[in-house]
Amino acid sequence: MSEKMILLEDVSKIYRIGDNEVRALDHASLSISKGEFVSIIGPSGSGKSTMMNIIGCLDTLDEGRYYLEGQLIEEYSEKQLARIRNKKIGFIFQNFNLIGNLTAGENVELPLIYQLVGKKERKSRVREALERVKLANRADHKPTELSGGQQQRVAIARALASGPSILLADEPTGNLDSSTGQEIMQLFHELHGQGNTIVLITHDEWVADQAQRKIRIKDGHAWEVAI
Repeated sequence: MSEKMILLEDVSKIYRIGDNEVRALDHASLSISKGEFVSIIGPSGSGKSTMMNIIGCLDTLDEGRYYLEGQLIEEYSEKQLARIRNKKIGFIFQNFNLIGNLTAGENVELPLIYQLVGKKERKSRVREALERVKLANRADHKPTELSGGQQQRVAIARALASGPSILLADEPTGNLDSSTGQEIMQLFHELHGQGNTIVLITHDEWVADQAQRKIRIKDGHAWEVAI
């Protein structure tokens, strides 16, 4: 049996607005094994962003259980959760979140500086990560000198540099034209082929269909659908 990286059991996230209770997640369950490529798809307001935040340890659940690599998430200390966010999970965002006055290489290196990785090791990891996204020749370029697709590749390289267990991508093609979006999805296929576990959040059916498995989410409920 394959190792479960992510296991959500009956997870609910509840917001209270005045006298009203809003369940952003309502007894949602899912499991993702090591090495899988899974998409989570739903319209705006469906609960997919809340699910991403819980999977990424950016938010906490109100009901249910979340196991990450076999350990109940509530058993981790705040310090351990911060380490998970920094090292175990590689975040990739729709808006790239690159720092404009840093070069591509410096953007990739920045999280490694925060992790106190030594300079020689940092340079090696940056070079390797940029090579994996086919941007080694753009290491000295700033974001304004790169296309949208190249900026997203830098963002993916930044996520890869820490050697995460999971790549968690939130609408990674949302700000790209369709042709560039297809290139980015091809890169995800290559990364998956290299053994990376990928969880991709999207509202786009075509993007969701690129994954091995597709989880649909609506009104806080989640279920698997055929691709």
